[in-house]
Amino acid sequence: MPANDPRFERILLTNDDGIDAPGLKVLERIASQMAREVWVVAPLLDQSGTSQSLSLHNPLRLSFHGARRFAVSGTPGDCVAMALGHLLNHDRPDLILSGVNRGANLGVETVFSGTVGAAMMGLLFGIPSIALSQSFTDRCAVPWENALNKAPQVIAQLMELEWPKDVCLNINFPSCALDTVLPLKLTRQGSGRLSGISVRTENDPRGFQYHWLSLDRHTHDDAAGTETAELLAGHITATPLQFERTYNKAFLSHGQQSKTADA
Repeated sequence: MPANDPRFERILLTNDDGIDAPGLKVLERIASQMAREVWVVAPLLDQSGTSQSLSLHNPLRLSFHGARRFAVSGTPGDCVAMALGHLLNHDRPDLILSGVNRGANLGVETVFSGTVGAAMMGLLFGIPSIALSQSFTDRCAVPWENALNKAPQVIAQLMELEWPKDVCLNINFPSCALDTVLPLKLTRQGSGRLSGISVRTENDPRGFQYHWLSLDRHTHDDAAGTETAELLAGHITATPLQFERTYNKAFLSHGQQSKTADA
């Protein structure tokens, strides 16, 4: 899309890596190509793993970090709530973008992701919302250029589709050379690569124990058509997500028992 003819009037940006994260700077560059007005309301500190949580028992502090840039002493969910309920309550954004996260958000891990959680919070407020994540193989060499160069077109392409109001999108960019990135694919969530959560126990310099949680991942293949499989193949993936997580097969397998019980 032409830089002088932006698609959106106003876009809200947030993330879970914090106001100073490199992925947020990438997202600001992406959004500046797409909107006349870009607002940033992001956590003051890294809030990875906080999902859609809200700070209901602690006050929130709002700090100014430049024109239309604010940090919140809370979670990504708090940031969306502060933006829509306070800063932009009279001028709602046309779109919410969350990210660009350092590392993919796939499968079961989307339940924990603050990046995806912020998009879900936007969905709760009835605003189209997209989570964006950049996968990597080397933490010290994240290929941000893939998201930077591909995201504007991908977002425009997805927004041309008529998504229901109860759906947000989870986009992942592959970790490969920019000229080898494959086209966008709509994908299913799948199971991803999370295999468990480990607790590491150590002693601090004063002899007191502390505990550190870490996510364990496997390298098994996911099913064809899932975001994990397509991302590993080099595609940009987009998975439509909803709040609804009911296991519907239970009603099929136990339907006869339910009818009997009701009788």
